[in-house]
Amino acid sequence: MDSIYSLNIERAVLSSILFNPDEIEDVLGVLKPKDFYLPAHQKIFAVMEKLHNEDMPIDEEFIRRRVNSKDVDDDILIEILSANPITNTLAYTREIKDASVKRELATLATTIKKVAIEDDIAATEAVDTVQNALYKITTDSASTELKDIHVITDDTLSYIKRMKELGGKHLIGETTGFYELDKKTTGFNDGDLIIIAARPAMGKTALVLNMALKNVEANKGVIFFSLEMPAEQLMLRMLAAKTSIPLQNLRKGDLDDSQWSNLSAAFEDLNKKRLFVDDGGSVNINQLRARVRKLAQNKDNNISLVIIDYLQLMQGTGNKDRHQEVSDISRGLKMLAREMKIPIIALSQLNRGLENRPDKRPMLSDLRESGSIEQDADIIMFVYRDDVYKERDEARKEKEAKDKGEDYKSTFTNKPVEEAEVIIGKQRNGPIGTVKLDFHKALTKFVDKEHRGEAPIEVVFETVADTQKETNIDIPNIL
Repeated sequence: MDSIYSLNIERAVLSSILFNPDEIEDVLGVLKPKDFYLPAHQKIFAVMEKLHNEDMPIDEEFIRRRVNSKDVDDDILIEILSANPITNTLAYTREIKDASVKRELATLATTIKKVAIEDDIAATEAVDTVQNALYKITTDSASTELKDIHVITDDTLSYIKRMKELGGKHLIGETTGFYELDKKTTGFNDGDLIIIAARPAMGKTALVLNMALKNVEANKGVIFFSLEMPAEQLMLRMLAAKTSIPLQNLRKGDLDDSQWSNLSAAFEDLNKKRLFVDDGGSVNINQLRARVRKLAQNKDNNISLVIIDYLQLMQGTGNKDRHQEVSDISRGLKMLAREMKIPIIALSQLNRGLENRPDKRPMLSDLRESGSIEQDADIIMFVYRDDVYKERDEARKEKEAKDKGEDYKSTFTNKPVEEAEVIIGKQRNGPIGTVKLDFHKALTKFVDKEHRGEAPIEVVFETVADTQKETNIDIPNIL
């Protein structure tokens, strides 16, 4: 039991504060009263913290006035006052914290036994209870020690030097998959929570699939939580973007020899990559956190990006109203991004009220449960395609005219390539603004606009057809 508490160390820290009250600043950055094992020590430290907050002297006299003699025996105070002085209070403080965490883990072991054997609850509820308790221990045990100016300036200088070594490149995080968007954002950086929001049919899932594909092709590991769409449908869309074979052709298997050859090469290439898809249809923040950690533990997976499609489909972990649940989810995603030091992209819905405005371009206030999401996100992007609304408006006008017996001919042209806007509504460390892309409908693919003087980058594969005039591919071997 000595490993989970040491009364001598606790007495030494409390004594150190009494003899040098200024040290309480550092100690409070690590410890809370509950971290002490002995209840009397908890009471004394709580009084010290209160005296400090009230800017009162932390000495024997004021402590005696504040503590209840029933809670703190006089002998305990005498032992603290007579403890040997220590020179490294912070090291002793960390020992107390370490012992406190171990005691909490021991208590959790008892909780696990209780919910697993004694309580009459479902296994999923038992797992949630345990994961919630473990997550609380993890967050409570995280160091909150203050950094002094020397540490901050050294870290900042190291960062600037790393950026200089990159030669002033505009991309310093994981690529968004688009040149202009990378320039605006410097990519998705470690610890970022990125929200991508749009109304239905705007292509937000297609956009993040394009982003996932670019990172996978760069040999980065990507985890995709698809709460709405099966993994096979996601793969069909990704293949359409990768091979430039229309999605409908892939769905029907209507491919010529050249396309089959191209598809075969695409499968062969993707089989070497690291893409992990969870399409279970429901997941809460605890389950998501556990699955991300499990995959990230294997360094060979090189997990560099997590995508959730979409945030409002995630489950809560308690009996709370939906607004509070979404708040807990967004906060949990932000903390997970910081803990794992990877960017997390979460898709989000927008309120339908924006469709009543003349200008239907989204704003931050259009986010569902916008308060917590807007606060936690580092970057918020909106996907907007004006032609979607133009087509709907023209269809509505035609129907209304038909119902009235009038003749109305639509002027709308359904183009294979539409202009799309990615509107950066919030960026904690960069500018806001709009980046225009082209959306290829048949391929469900967004590409950089060609006005940069470059054609959109297409993936070209070496195929058997490059070396043989005739190709005969066995379809089952491909799939």
